[in-house]
Amino acid sequence: MHIAIIMDGNGRWASQRGLPRTAGHRAGAKAVDNVVEAAARHGIDTLSLYAFSADNWRRPRTEVSALFALLRRYLLTQTPRCLEQSIRINVIGRRDRLGPEMLRTIEHSERATAHCTGMRLRIAVDYSSQHSLLESCRRMAAERGTDRARFVQHLADVDHCIAAPDVDLLIRTGGEKRLSDFLLWECAYAELHFVDCYWPDFDAAAFAQAIDEYAKRERRFGQVSAPEKSVRTASGA
Repeated sequence: MHIAIIMDGNGRWASQRGLPRTAGHRAGAKAVDNVVEAAARHGIDTLSLYAFSADNWRRPRTEVSALFALLRRYLLTQTPRCLEQSIRINVIGRRDRLGPEMLRTIEHSERATAHCTGMRLRIAVDYSSQHSLLESCRRMAAERGTDRARFVQHLADVDHCIAAPDVDLLIRTGGEKRLSDFLLWECAYAELHFVDCYWPDFDAAAFAQAIDEYAKRERRFGQVSAPEKSVRTASGA
């Protein structure tokens, strides 16, 4: 099972408490710890987290700097814990606009956990699905190819992705109901789960509730449901 999460609401969580937005991001980092551990306990195959979008560069420079400092600290402190749980880290997205220290930290975490066979933890940084799709199309055009498998491989190469299945369940916190340019190709048939709570308040119980709701849904991938098939067969339609 592949679960993707748009971790929204850190800034609003902080504003409601009269705190700077950076305090919300720090609280959000703690929520990441709880959800990663919960996902590993549930036996989730792949967990993709939207940490920093390509559009987030438009935010104030101080906030962007704080976000990258938090991300770098997270990778440095959590890589040993991921090793203990055999969790493989993969940072997806563009890397040409990241600083050298951030790049070194990403490469270290990925190398250190490359042998891990448990859950795959994918963290999207400077990520834009539209950019990835356009770049993959450009590469396909240069090859004069139309092969679907080759296109998907280009998509993975553009985003520095390790192999992962398409998204089964997309969760978004913060009360908003949009994809925000996240994993558009991989979410073609994803089930969507929107919650009103801000990301710092999203905990293991909320994660389990999302999985329980997902389990009740019927995924048809464009086909008719099983009962409807039976009715059509009986009526000769």
